[in-house]
Amino acid sequence: MATVTATDATFEEVVLKSDKPVLVDFWAAWCGPCRQIAPSLEAISEEQADKLTIVKLNIDENPATAAKYGIMSIPTMNVYQGGEVVKTIVGAKPKAAIERDLADFIG
Repeated sequence: MATVTATDATFEEVVLKSDKPVLVDFWAAWCGPCRQIAPSLEAISEEQADKLTIVKLNIDENPATAAKYGIMSIPTMNVYQGGEVVKTIVGAKPKAAIERDLADFIG
């Protein structure tokens, strides 16, 4: 798997200190749309590994990070660059739409 799993404890190291853009997928096991987009995110992660890191964070297991970034609905994907949120994508979308949303980072 090309995607990386983060926790409340590892979020700063894995996401905020990364030298390339990081897309964080805030998800939960009970969320159908989250499961729907998982294969697309995995494919993008493998195809764009040199430009972008994709990290999954389970909000049920890591509520502090989800709360810190104001995650109110899932799936929500935040793109972090230089430790800051630079883009937010909310809702399940097809792979092509996610890639369009990420064009500034993977173009």
